[in-house]
Amino acid sequence: MNKEALFGKTLSELKTIAESLGLKPFVGKQMADWLYKKDIHTVEEMKNISKAARDKINEQYCIGRVEHSNVQESVDGTKKYLFPTANKKFIEAAYIPDKDRATLCVSSQVGCKMGCLFCMTGKQGFQAQLTAGEIVNQIKSLPEYDKLTNIVYMGMGEPFDNIDNVLKSVEIITSDYGLAMSTRRVTVSTIGIIPGMKQFLEQSDCHLAVSLHTPFDHERAQLMPIENVYPLEKVIQEIKSFDFGKQRRISFEYIMFSGINDTKEHVKEMARLLNGIRCRVNLIRFHPIPDTPLKGCSEEKMIWFRDQLTKKGITTTIRASRGEDIFAACGLLSTKELLKKQKEQE
Repeated sequence: MNKEALFGKTLSELKTIAESLGLKPFVGKQMADWLYKKDIHTVEEMKNISKAARDKINEQYCIGRVEHSNVQESVDGTKKYLFPTANKKFIEAAYIPDKDRATLCVSSQVGCKMGCLFCMTGKQGFQAQLTAGEIVNQIKSLPEYDKLTNIVYMGMGEPFDNIDNVLKSVEIITSDYGLAMSTRRVTVSTIGIIPGMKQFLEQSDCHLAVSLHTPFDHERAQLMPIENVYPLEKVIQEIKSFDFGKQRRISFEYIMFSGINDTKEHVKEMARLLNGIRCRVNLIRFHPIPDTPLKGCSEEKMIWFRDQLTKKGITTTIRASRGEDIFAACGLLSTKELLKKQKEQE
């Protein structure tokens, strides 16, 4: 019998499990404490739960923690961790230390169905949704877990295409019973799936990042097919209708492609589109991937573009490139491992 994983269950789910086994609800709270506050891998390690109760739990459940299967380290200190999933695929998590910050970029899906022209993960196609446990496992099983200051959902997959598991994982990460990380330290990124975005904004206090990449709908449709389903103008309308308050942050991600989205017309349209939104634009260097016609902008053009947006009153930064020597762009390492496994099976 395949046992169900406890890791990734919310406190209410753990209490329900305890009651279903004929145990008191407080046993659910004890399980949460062991799962998320301590570092255990077996039910037997839950020492303040009676042996009889542990035996009942152990009959149907396991902890469900998984260690990484591979790691690559960049000369700049960035590390790309590869984690196996339940369906024998692979996901990536990138650890990015930077002075007094240490950020982990986590995945939310195995592969992706969105098909963005610039994304290697999309070339894998969609393979599976990650469970909340598989998402949180990337954090808790990280060797540098104690050093983490920030979590970003910017790895493999589209978070709002897996909204239920993403919201469960966010609850575990930010709740007192879980990893107890501040919501101000967690950012979830989307390409603009409006129903999932609305659900996230209403049910979570974490920051939101939106992949923009061009303010013109016809260009965005070529780069990101999702534009044909959820047009950028409607995404922006939804964002403008929501009260973010003073603490919650909205940012826009903008990968710069030479000759495509780097002109003064783009600056002007960006200023029109984002008018009235208290936000930040993050300009991102394009990491080349196989079989794409896209090319990154020069450093001079990126600086020019940043300065032009800043003059328009839009807070704009150029994100530092990290880990270029270790397949840092999302999907490159897992694709390499996937192809290796396929060859082994042939």
